[in-house]
Amino acid sequence: MYHPTSRVLAVLEMLYAHDRLTGAELAERLEVNVRTLRRYIVMLQDLGIPIIADRGRNGAYALGAGFKLPPMMFTNEEAVALEIGLLAASQLGLTENAAAIQSARAKLEHVMPLELKNRVRALSDTITLNTAGNPIPASSHVMMIMSGAVQQKQRVHIRYYSSAEDVTERDLDPYGIAFRYGKWYVVGWCHLREAMRSFRMDRVAAAQLTETHFDRVEPFDPLVYVEQAIATLPRQYRFEVLLKADFATIQREIFDVFGVLEPHAEGMILRGSADNLAWVAGQLATLSFEFVVYEPPELRAALRELANALMLLANAE
Repeated sequence: MYHPTSRVLAVLEMLYAHDRLTGAELAERLEVNVRTLRRYIVMLQDLGIPIIADRGRNGAYALGAGFKLPPMMFTNEEAVALEIGLLAASQLGLTENAAAIQSARAKLEHVMPLELKNRVRALSDTITLNTAGNPIPASSHVMMIMSGAVQQKQRVHIRYYSSAEDVTERDLDPYGIAFRYGKWYVVGWCHLREAMRSFRMDRVAAAQLTETHFDRVEPFDPLVYVEQAIATLPRQYRFEVLLKADFATIQREIFDVFGVLEPHAEGMILRGSADNLAWVAGQLATLSFEFVVYEPPELRAALRELANALMLLANAE
């Protein structure tokens, strides 16, 4: 929620960014009524800022020609939000970003009063963020191309290195970008495979926009796609387990890449694959609710071995 002073500054920023905005548009963006907005406009005019008001039912506001804002103006709350955002960005694995982050911090500090500058510096010195996983650098250039292509629904031609370092070229309709455990992914329709695919951004060697546009499936969540794709990767053993609990409880206790969930009369069916069934048994043993292993038989054997080992530990003196 905006502080009143922040709202007055926000009016100025919005008018500077747009040629013309109606009172209703400004009021809606600021979450205030039109009468309160008029009061903010008068406050700015009293400060000598040339705001021109068109009269009438559909009247609008605009800044006088030639008016220039100072390079940057931030409230305390905005400065804190920006600093935390820069801290997070420094850990998200984008190449060439270290110098850009330091430059942005320097520009922020340049326009801050001394007291606020010291508070913001304290944030960077004392806050530690958990961005799970070791970030693998991805090209900022590729990121900019992909994000623009997603927004404009524009096809991209890419050169891609697989995990086996095989090189392929393909056209991609990018639907979205996701970050998970230190890796950036772009998800979309691959015209080489004629199917949905996810691609690690650090393996995209080159990306070029084409003149072709596409229609995207709406709504689309790229992170959900990536997690389900990881959960269903082909591995040595496929397993199917009935989880006897409600969906909310299962979501709290089962992490997303463990497997894919499907509704069942007694709870949810968990389907997935793994190379190490002892690990799967260990994960199931942590659950607070009952479950039934449908397949494979080797998973039931792994659970029995785990139970016997725990019994030995419990009886040890």
